Amino acid sequence: MKKNAAVIGYGGMGAGFHVKNILTSDVVNLAGIYDIDPAKQAKAAADGVKVYESREALLADPSIDMVTVATPNDVHEEIAIAALEAGKNVISEKPVTLSMESLERMIAAANKAGKIFSVHQNRRFDVDALAMKQIHDSGEIGEVINIESRIHGSRGIPSDWRGIKKYGGGMLYDWGIHLIDQACMILGYDIKSVQCHFDHITNDEVDDGFQLNLEFASGQRAYIEVGTYNFIAMPRFYMRAKKGSAIITDWRVPAHVVKCKAWHESDVIPVVNGSGLTKTMAPRDSITTDEYDVPRPVSDVHDYYRNFVRAIDGLETQMVTHDQMRTVLRIIMKAFESVDNGGNVVEW
Repeated sequence: MKKNAAVIGYGGMGAGFHVKNILTSDVVNLAGIYDIDPAKQAKAAADGVKVYESREALLADPSIDMVTVATPNDVHEEIAIAALEAGKNVISEKPVTLSMESLERMIAAANKAGKIFSVHQNRRFDVDALAMKQIHDSGEIGEVINIESRIHGSRGIPSDWRGIKKYGGGMLYDWGIHLIDQACMILGYDIKSVQCHFDHITNDEVDDGFQLNLEFASGQRAYIEVGTYNFIAMPRFYMRAKKGSAIITDWRVPAHVVKCKAWHESDVIPVVNGSGLTKTMAPRDSITTDEYDVPRPVSDVHDYYRNFVRAIDGLETQMVTHDQMRTVLRIIMKAFESVDNGGNVVEW
């Protein structure tokens, strides 16, 4: 049976993603929206969406089963707790909130109310991340040593609240939390250390890019980079493993794998490289390697809401768990600590 969902916040994600997808969902109906901005209230009404006159009116509607919070980051906690205390199941946009203490208060409110509470990590459904997870989990190129994950653009931070510190702006909170969540989805949640550097090229108040190193208890490593002043983008993903490598140059193309099938070190012929010879960097050939593309995985972003509804009905565990939320947010907090300490490594 479908659940009735309401959305608080009718901005880019509220209107452009959540409402749009709820209207085509097979598991939820759109009950309506509320936004603090009268102009966005009017826009929703013009779009044919039911508009509640206040947040209190929305939360008092007994027909609403779940609320999605799609507001600036700094008010997620207040709205989510109010919704949980009103007996609603809650999805918070990412980042779930801006401190570990805040997250614990949200989780405590959910546990007290006996309601499902999670964060919207929609980019777990990105086919590039799913392809890398598939390669990692299959073991086809052996044990993974490290992954590199990058998102590059050249337009700086959007000229809205995302460039303002008190609202939880900056790329670490914006794109970073997605890439961190994807890295943990691939390599696990057992973190050993965090190291981070920020860019301040177009914005002095918040980071407009960063470089983040994660070390896992397994010894595996992840390098995560977001840049908003890159006019030439580096590959989206790169994976190095003990029996080969994998690369995704762009999210629109499949993963490409080079698998080592024979070492033959003694047979390497030196090649001319620049102004000298090299045996170390001599290219491989088809005798010692296999090259192939991995078909793009099938993905459906509606699966997030499907899982959330089944979790409400007690049929599944919620996809993004409280412990996963804790780990990802703690990585963010450790990254800020590293930056504040000159980019030093911060132990977990």
